[in-house]
Amino acid sequence: MTSDEFKALGDPAKLSLPLQALWYDAQGDWEAAHDLAQAAAIPDGDWVHAYLHRKEGDAGNARYWYAQASRPEFRGPLAAEWAAIATELLARQQR
Repeated sequence: MTSDEFKALGDPAKLSLPLQALWYDAQGDWEAAHDLAQAAAIPDGDWVHAYLHRKEGDAGNARYWYAQASRPEFRGPLAAEWAAIATELLARQQR
């Protein structure tokens, strides 16, 4: 599944919580995305959580969640980070 196909899904319920969080973010629902990322309570969820706080403009909170996810802080554009996370998580979901 491509990231464009992923964004166009009608219902992400069969996907992992971190992917659901990314889907809701792509739909413009930051709150739902944040709730799902936080509920995931796994490193992938922490990674999405970091991205969401970076998007929100809360760099300190984002740094905390990157550390929880054992991921380096992303320095590029938000769209590039979203795509990188989605690509990796979708590839794992399809295995």
